[in-house]
Amino acid sequence: MGGGSQSPPRPNMSPADLTTPGENIHLHAVVDLGSNGIRCSISDLSPPATRVIPTAHFHRINISLYEAQINHKTGERIPIPRSVIDRVVSAIVRFQIICVETGVPSSNVRLIATEATRTALNATEFTDAIHQATGYVVEMLRKEEEGTVGAWGIASSFSDVEGLALDLGGGSMQMTWIVSHAGNVHISPRGAVSFPYGAAALTQKLADLKRGKDKGDARKAKERFRREMADNFRAAFDRLEIPESLVHKARTQGGFPLYLSGGGFRGWGYLLLYMHQTRGQSYPISIINGYTASKRHFEDTEALEEVARTAHEIFRVSDRRRKQVPSVAFLVNVLAESLPHGIKEAHFCQGGVREGVLFRDMLPVIRQQDPLEVATARYAPPSAQAIAALMLAALPRPSAGRSVPASLTVHLIQAFANALYVHATMSKELSSSAALYSTSTGILASTHGIPHAHRALLALMLQERYGGELPPRDVDLKSHLQGILTPEEVWWTRYIGKLGLVLGQLYPTGSIDTSKPRILPSARWAHGLGKKGKKDGLRLAIAIQRVAYDPTHLREELRHDVQKIEKVGKRKHWIGGREGWGVKVLVSVEEEDLMPMPAQA
Repeated sequence: MGGGSQSPPRPNMSPADLTTPGENIHLHAVVDLGSNGIRCSISDLSPPATRVIPTAHFHRINISLYEAQINHKTGERIPIPRSVIDRVVSAIVRFQIICVETGVPSSNVRLIATEATRTALNATEFTDAIHQATGYVVEMLRKEEEGTVGAWGIASSFSDVEGLALDLGGGSMQMTWIVSHAGNVHISPRGAVSFPYGAAALTQKLADLKRGKDKGDARKAKERFRREMADNFRAAFDRLEIPESLVHKARTQGGFPLYLSGGGFRGWGYLLLYMHQTRGQSYPISIINGYTASKRHFEDTEALEEVARTAHEIFRVSDRRRKQVPSVAFLVNVLAESLPHGIKEAHFCQGGVREGVLFRDMLPVIRQQDPLEVATARYAPPSAQAIAALMLAALPRPSAGRSVPASLTVHLIQAFANALYVHATMSKELSSSAALYSTSTGILASTHGIPHAHRALLALMLQERYGGELPPRDVDLKSHLQGILTPEEVWWTRYIGKLGLVLGQLYPTGSIDTSKPRILPSARWAHGLGKKGKKDGLRLAIAIQRVAYDPTHLREELRHDVQKIEKVGKRKHWIGGREGWGVKVLVSVEEEDLMPMPAQA
């Protein structure tokens, strides 16, 4: 442990005794006493990055409270053994020391227990032992509240959520619905329905159904249990009072989107990632939060069970998780069969107890912030907002059924403007590659709350901003990132990226100086483009302030640079080749008498 100046806490030490002059009120510690493991984390909620819940410290204690309560010879429940209680207490005391050394105020430390502790035969003995050693009271989540906290964790993982939220722990599974937009989170007024179908509990249950029976009887018992689970899922669906708007979308769009959290589902997600990175595919991002699987892949339980059985080593899937795969597959099959209107797709979330309790306590004005915009704000140049405004002005408004993809939001454009100069000081051989990796393994990789599609959009735009040239080893990564998006989205990343390239050259320091002539772009869908005037496309007009003397030669630079934007619209640069997707682009630069530029951009 760093520092070495703190003595271990004394028994019966109260939280008030654990204070230091160097406390930071923005640091919050959470101990998640889960069924499969105990997670100790410290989060730094200092503004302006509060929304993305940055992690200052994290470690996991490999103690399964669920398995500690099972007599593996008989399958019967037993109290948490004293040896396990002592290990947990010792681990929490050590984490308490880390909190003191880090500067976490004692009032900002929370110990939160879920299913395995709540249902323990000696739960009081267990929590009392922790309280006596640390002075902290363990917060015991009710089973309905456990699902609600999980849903808040899911809400923290995306800017927008609409669908069913499921949290698969070791001892239980919770189900609710969630609608979250711009920080306004709505969850079922019934809270969440809890089922005793956690990954570890279900593994034990399926083993019990086999014990002492011949194959025929075991098969019948398993089928009865399957019907029981399906009936319980359908009853929960009715009890949760799902909004008609969600039901209508599921009915007309091919099923409910699922938002999945908890170790059991994350293990399933890592299996999917493994399969998509090894079986003739090269999925480019290995971050579970924000990963989306199609209905076809999510429900392909046979393929995933085969992977778990035969693969030598699977990234982020422990031997314990491998053993639970058949039971999770059983659960997925029952869900797919029993949910009205079926499953549309599955979104995997990192959000759990830590993210849920912290996100729920944030002010709505903080929750509504866009994660990608927040994460890039620290890199923003002096005129980031003005640069973003110029980019937005260069995007045409919807007209005659044509529009920019909805995924290219104002927040995404602002994030691009914020990060426009991050790699500008690197050599040409590095800047384009570093920008391409920035959202998956680079500076933004650990940011919480970003879907993979948004990571791909920003990475491709930043890479184009540096000219788009890549060494051979990185060409495949670019292609795989493009594979996450639609051809239309890919084309627009090139267009916007080239806009960023031009603006970066016009304003090399990221500051729009009043000593330079002002520019003002505008864009519209147009007819009659091309040499013969027969093509439809995009007309981008860039007005530049008329001045008597231009010492920086901005006009000449601009007329030269806009050719890079026009090239994006040439058929040979379309996505998929000359017959692929693209837009003809015609750019003009004209001098005009513009309004004076404000003193500060």
